[in-house]
Amino acid sequence: MNILLLVIYVVFAVAALLTLWRIVVGPSILDRAVASDVLLTEVMCVLGAEMAINQHTRTLPVLLIIAAVGVFGSISIARFVARRDNVDR
Repeated sequence: MNILLLVIYVVFAVAALLTLWRIVVGPSILDRAVASDVLLTEVMCVLGAEMAINQHTRTLPVLLIIAAVGVFGSISIARFVARRDNVDR
């Protein structure tokens, strides 16, 4: 079980590092927004995997808050970009 846990953590760590790279280097604000959504999803997956492995539900409220922040952040960025596109026209 410990080797499987180590493999899971390594895969999520590599995915998080690649996502952080896209957030830093991303050529546009939309690339950064998508990468931040992916990073939030990865955090949620790690928390969900931890809950499943340790058989508890203590971090469920944290998952719900992270999901809400991700949704509201995506909506606000989409509205900002849409408003900026309308001004440019």
